[in-house]
Amino acid sequence: MHHAAPPCCSPLLGLSLTLLMATCESVPAHAETPREPVTALLPQTPDLAYPALFQAVQRQQLFDDQKYFVDALPLRDPALIEADYLAQREQPGFDLRRFVAANFKESPAVDTGTLRQDTGLREHIAALWPKLVRSQVEVPPHSSLLPLPHPYVVPGGRFREVYYWDSYFTMLGLVDSGEQAHSRQMLDNFAHLIDTYGHIPNGNRSYYLSRSQPPFFSYMVELQAGIEGDATYRRYLPQLRKEYAYWMAGAASLLPGQAARHVVKLDDGSVLNRYWDERDTPRQEGWLHDVRTAMEARDRPAGEVYRDLRAGAESGWDYSSRWLRDREQLSTIRTTALVPIDLNSLLHHLETVLAQACRQPEAGCDIDYAAAAQQRKAALDRHLWNRAGYFADYDWTTRTLSDQLSAAALYPLFAGIASDVQAQRTAESVRAHLLRPGGIATTALRTGQQWDEPNGWAPLQWIAVEGLRRYREDALARTIGTRFLGRVQGVFAREHKLVEKYDLDAGASGGGGGEYALQDGFGWTNGVTLKLLDLYAPATPKRQAEAISP
Repeated sequence: MHHAAPPCCSPLLGLSLTLLMATCESVPAHAETPREPVTALLPQTPDLAYPALFQAVQRQQLFDDQKYFVDALPLRDPALIEADYLAQREQPGFDLRRFVAANFKESPAVDTGTLRQDTGLREHIAALWPKLVRSQVEVPPHSSLLPLPHPYVVPGGRFREVYYWDSYFTMLGLVDSGEQAHSRQMLDNFAHLIDTYGHIPNGNRSYYLSRSQPPFFSYMVELQAGIEGDATYRRYLPQLRKEYAYWMAGAASLLPGQAARHVVKLDDGSVLNRYWDERDTPRQEGWLHDVRTAMEARDRPAGEVYRDLRAGAESGWDYSSRWLRDREQLSTIRTTALVPIDLNSLLHHLETVLAQACRQPEAGCDIDYAAAAQQRKAALDRHLWNRAGYFADYDWTTRTLSDQLSAAALYPLFAGIASDVQAQRTAESVRAHLLRPGGIATTALRTGQQWDEPNGWAPLQWIAVEGLRRYREDALARTIGTRFLGRVQGVFAREHKLVEKYDLDAGASGGGGGEYALQDGFGWTNGVTLKLLDLYAPATPKRQAEAISP
């Protein structure tokens, strides 16, 4: 069974020059307010540029990874390719694979090449950085890539483009490696994306433009301010304000119990945020996965499932039992029904940085961002603090607080929102339920989703370590940091590489689960590893190995 798109999302739109994303939204669930249509001229996405061919390639699984085809470069006008496909597909002897090979150029995975096998972690990462750098000031016609004015560092493997939240942790490593110029270029690229598209997309691909990712831009600005001083806040104030406007769009017109795009107004008038995507169609880079998931959700409109899958991708936790009504079934995903603790902690930081930037001479701000930050903190205390001893996600549609503890509970510590008592109780909960031989678990459930047990992810280790250290929970921070370093070192010693995620229970093993194979590189692991080595491992190789053994 195939779930057809709404009439406004007809494949005929693939021949148009613009993508009006909001016109493809299904009738919203719960008390959603009407949304203004998006009218910006945006690059075409592959699913609309050659819709019949796109669906045929993805449905027949021509490639092992569904991202492969949307990254491939059309060699001529997509409308002509689509027309030729429609004309030829029923002819005797038509070969779809041969047709694609004749009309598209592959975009190869990031190849880190051959590196010396006798180096330590620091030296290996230093040699990796140049291999992960890309420059795309101009892009070929019809490419799904979005141009950027400066060189940028990609994660590695199948991830051939820059990613929003990954990049903060990568930038930490670049600065640690003395690559401050590259870090500044990354920041300026993100400022360019905000100026060009009104927000930072998931990644610099046309098919990522309908959503963002966890908003770390204010942390990137703060990182740069640590290098260049407070003038940095003034320099990026216009982009900080646009970033905030993107996440808060629609808030002013909401009534209690309503939601629009990324904002939710609770019954008491508190305004908080959720993850959201402007489109309610299958993700282009995971099209068949999403179609199959929607087919399993027999009691829900397909468009609702697609939007929740896309919102889950915006969260960065794609996917986790956090988002599932039935913790075991992806088809019960309900991301847009949740007010997440991590997202709102990050937006509190954005409000705090905006308040600081607005104190600069002649800033001319017309919003009291400090007051907004205080209001958000109060709302988090009222609605997202679980008296069992941790912060959790709030379901605004059922008015219930989740009883699931996840690594996201440490974001309020990282952002400095928690009280001392809340931080102490969170540390106790994490120590009792999430601490593993290889670091901190994402959740305590083993579901087969990659953001669940037993995988450990570098960014969450750093959030935990920094958050715990901020509240003087140094012993637990050290335990998490050194255990994760032990995992990184174990895989590095055996395979001489750093990977996207790690199995926290199975010794020297990379993580598993999810929609694609384990990827090498790897940007955020490189950055977090360097920062943890600074904290917990002496500089000499011999003592370093001793310090990071599990």
